[in-house]
Amino acid sequence: MHQAAGQIASAFDLGAVRAFDGPVARGEQGQVWRLETARGAFAVKETLAPLEEADVARATGFAEAAAAAGVPTPAAVRTVDGALLQPVPGATVRVFAWCDLDPRDRGADPAAVGRLLAILHRVGYDDGAPLDPWYAEPVGAERWRELTEEVVARDGPYAAELRGLCDELVALDALVEPPRTLATCHRDLWAENLRQLGGGGLCVIDWDDCGLADPSYELAAVLWEFALGDPERASRLHRGYVAAGGPGRVERRADFSMLIAQIGHIGESTLATWLDPATAPAERERQVERIAELVEGDLTRAVLDRLLTAID
Repeated sequence: MHQAAGQIASAFDLGAVRAFDGPVARGEQGQVWRLETARGAFAVKETLAPLEEADVARATGFAEAAAAAGVPTPAAVRTVDGALLQPVPGATVRVFAWCDLDPRDRGADPAAVGRLLAILHRVGYDDGAPLDPWYAEPVGAERWRELTEEVVARDGPYAAELRGLCDELVALDALVEPPRTLATCHRDLWAENLRQLGGGGLCVIDWDDCGLADPSYELAAVLWEFALGDPERASRLHRGYVAAGGPGRVERRADFSMLIAQIGHIGESTLATWLDPATAPAERERQVERIAELVEGDLTRAVLDRLLTAID
């Protein structure tokens, strides 16, 4: 990628290159480089999964509508031809304004998180994308038991913990219900993507997974992520959201349906990747960390009930 710095700067009309460092961050779908030019600092996102210009344009449209409504987010930069994606040797990249972000922190101010989510849910953007089963359908009891049996049979990482968790995963799946109200949502508001800015305030990044969801279900997912199982944090987040005019409400276990579906599908993908004999050793080792997150996480019916009691 270093040799592509000049080409990137030229394609996006960023001026002369002064420094190009990275990758400075990595997610599941891309990694980020820091580009300094005569015009300032920029985030160059190298895509690690296939992307189409039309899909990126839809996500960018929602991000820009949210920014206009008051949601802080790095501005996308377009090429001199008006495109968002730019091929360079061996990669495809996008460019954003650079933001200094603090490390991932699930302990961010819950009231501020609630207020920001309320603004996002009031945007009213229609991107025309269909509902994605990843956010709406459970993994299923049969699949959970199949994966658990395979990991145990191969004496895989955290096999005993997974075997002990399997019945809970199946019970959570049984709670999943279809969304009642659909609106365009971010759908990926984990602490990795809702971050504290170095100079204060919150910032939302990585809009690629945005699309239709129930705002109540997204509120429930954000509540679980940032409450940390603490009733007081849950109450503050929910009060902040409601006071800022957020349309969603969390009232029952089924309102955590999107959270259960997402965590489930992430876990299913992680286990399947580790079990696949074609997975490269380095990638299999990376999946071990994600298996740990699944079995050591705090997504249980008891935790959901504590959150519901806190906001009742």
